Parts: sequence; C-alpha cells; structure tokens
Amino acid sequence: MIGRKNMGRASPMLLVLLALGFLFATYNLSTLVIQNRSSNSESLEADETALFDSVTLVTEKAKREGESNKFHVALTATDAAYSQWQSRIMYYWYKKMKDLPGSDMGTFTRILHSGSPDNLMDEIPSFVVDPLPDGLDRGYIVLNRPWAFVQWLEKATIEEEYILMAEPDHIFVKPLPNLARGKHPAAYPFFYITPSEHEKLIRKFYPVEKGHVNNIDPIGNSPAIIEKSLLEEIAPTWVNVSLRMKDDHEAEKTFGWVLEMYAYAVASALHGVRHILRKDFMLQPPFDSDVGERFIIHYTYGCDYTLKGKLTYGKIGEWRFDKRSYLSSPPPRNISLPPPGVPESVVRLVKMVNEATANIPGWDNLTYYN
Repeated sequence: MIGRKNMGRASPMLLVLLALGFLFATYNLSTLVIQNRSSNSESLEADETALFDSVTLVTEKAKREGESNKFHVALTATDAAYSQWQSRIMYYWYKKMKDLPGSDMGTFTRILHSGSPDNLMDEIPSFVVDPLPDGLDRGYIVLNRPWAFVQWLEKATIEEEYILMAEPDHIFVKPLPNLARGKHPAAYPFFYITPSEHEKLIRKFYPVEKGHVNNIDPIGNSPAIIEKSLLEEIAPTWVNVSLRMKDDHEAEKTFGWVLEMYAYAVASALHGVRHILRKDFMLQPPFDSDVGERFIIHYTYGCDYTLKGKLTYGKIGEWRFDKRSYLSSPPPRNISLPPPGVPESVVRLVKMVNEATANIPGWDNLTYYN
C-alpha cells in the first residue's frame, strides 16, 4: 500500500480563482457523437504520422542503450462507491495485462483525492492527496484532478520516467506499450475538443504571442502517456488554467463538463508541448463498434438497445449497461450479455466486466464501498 506522504493542505494561491458552479452532463451527447464521428480531425493525421516517424528513432535508440520505456499507471479517483467499483475493475485488468508481451506498463497508483484513506487501500496501491477545500469544486469533481497530480508529483516517489494518466472507467483490452516518443506525449484525440472553433475565448488563456490556436491539441489529460518531467512542468499550469476557466463565465458556459480537458490542452500548449494523436489509444462503446487494435475501452456512454439489437440513442433500452445505473453500489456479478446484433465492443465490455467481478474477492460485499 502506498500511503500519505508529508501531505499539506491546498495552497490558497492555487485556489483563489475558483468560482461558480458546474453544469453536469451525462451521456445524452449521443446525437452529437453520431453527427461528428465521421468528421474526426482527419486533417491531423498527416502531421501525426510525420511526428511519429521523426521521433521513433529517438525512442528506439534509447531502448538499444538500455533506458527503460516503462510508464507508471496513475489513476485519479474518489472514495465514492461509484468510483471505487470502477477502480477495482480497472485495476483487475491492469494486473492481467501488465506482464504480457508488448506491455510497457510499470507500477500502479490510485491517486485518491478525497483527503483520507478508504476501504480499498490494501487492495489497490493508493496515494492520498487533498481535495479542493469544501464546496469550491461546486459539484465539478474533476476539477480536483489537476490539483491531485500536482500533489502526487511533488510528494510521491515515482520510479518510472513516463506516466499514463488514466480514469476509473478505463479497461485495458490488450497490453499497452509506451506510445509516447521522448518529449512528445501520446494522447487520444476527442472530436468535441475544438480550440479553433472557440479562438476568441481561447485567447483569454492562450495569448496571440504564444502562437496559432492550432498549436492546442484536441485532447484531454486522459488517456495520455507523458514524460514525468514534462508533467511536472505542465501540471501547475493546468491547475491555474482550470481555475481561471472556471472563474470565467463564458468559458464555464462554453466548455461545461469538458472544461478541465480544455485546460489541460491549453496548459500543454503554453509549455510548447505537442501530443502524438493516437486514435487507437481508446474506443468508446457503443459508438465505436469494433475493438480492433485499440488498447483501452472507455465506458463513459450508456449502452441501450432493443431486444433486436437496435441502439436507442439516449433512451433507456430493453437491454442496457450504463455505469450511472450504479452510483451508490456496484453492478451485480454476471450481467446478462447483450442481445444478438449488438456491436462487438459492447459485448466485449460486458464480458470483461463480468470476468472482473467474478474474480475480485468480496465484489458484492458493501463494506468495501464507502
């Protein structure tokens, strides 16, 4: 177990700008996803390929010289039951994939930003950090994420030179190699992170003298693999930009539940960091139908279908799997499989959840969950 190490309270200088509330959105983005899936930033692919090729030699040379390419898996989480059961599944699949051929996965830490230990400290390697002061996140829980990384990077002993920033609702479907290339982190491109469409607003946080707004990658912080030294530089800026955006009425209204993702993208650009955009990093059922060669399932969207296998687009289906159905307790073991005709990605997700819950001790023992 990794415990609390010389922890102090959050610095007021980092917190003073935070204000206003957060408009929480759930998976009712489905129509927007469908409309935009086909127009996903293809224009980035040429630059991505060129960048990938130009720095691959650097990484291969490092491997020949015996430098480790391992990355630390860092999962930010809370002590809520909803976060705990997802973290248990995520950690189960990390352990299954960690030592398989092709993996560069190193050690694991659940960065627990609830301020005190919980019931999973002996099951999952965990490091306790402070949340924002009471009430300051105004319901926008993920605003604690950048501040959690600042504390962890400052206080923890991290042996690996790279870090994977991950989330509880990630499942590893195959061994994950280090996709970063030296000073170029790797990240997943999100179609809804569009800095160029909000240039006037973005300029409040990314001034003209820093360069073209297209220098801001269409990413969030997760999933991303990044050099530890780079993240140590970016993380305090990420905190500050997040707080400034939260305190800006226009930014809060425009960016909503993805404000912290925009903040990470802007903070990276302020440090001159460009990411290698890897669409194979992750898939998101039900809108990505095939697992293919991708590495992570992100089950953020609800999967709702008729018994004939038709997706019901935001309407509760006759068959469903939605993590938000289990806010206060874990899902049961042996969830029924989807009906015929449902995409392979959804079937794979349910099978992987079922395998994990069948093998995690005390899965439905509620004393494990706060």
